Amino acid sequence: MAKNLEFKVRYKSLETLLPKLAELEATHRETIHQVDTYFENPKGRLKLRETDESDEGWLIYYERPNEFESRYSIYQLCKIAEPTVLKNLFATALGIKTIVKKQRSLWMYNNTRIHLDIVEGLGEFVELETVFQGQSEAAATKEHQHVKTTLDLNAAEPIAVSYSELQKL
Repeated sequence: MAKNLEFKVRYKSLETLLPKLAELEATHRETIHQVDTYFENPKGRLKLRETDESDEGWLIYYERPNEFESRYSIYQLCKIAEPTVLKNLFATALGIKTIVKKQRSLWMYNNTRIHLDIVEGLGEFVELETVFQGQSEAAATKEHQHVKTTLDLNAAEPIAVSYSELQKL
């Protein structure tokens, strides 16, 4: 399974991050609308991600502890050609835990994905995912910390859980 280092915070105004993203020299990739359907399952988290921009979807399984600090996540992705069919099948077989709708602005800094998320019913968040791709764990951690520091994310309210669990609180 793939591995990354993650950190999530609630953020009062994502617009105020734009000058800091420019200072970091992060690159804006896209802004997309995502619908994540989380399914009941015995371990980890299992979700189907659909977007307005594509007829395809992604099945995503991941395991990540609920911690306020940066934490490791292991995950697997599978591209899905017919997400509606799979969603109906999993809804019948496993049951739907919850559905999370969000607008995500994706920025990149080297191997770190910076997500500026507006989550329906929950508010605004920043999520970092530093993907382990050919660099050492120490190098990935250093990059992750650099992004956190430059964006001053340690001053924001940390979130330990996924959006699916936050919705239930």
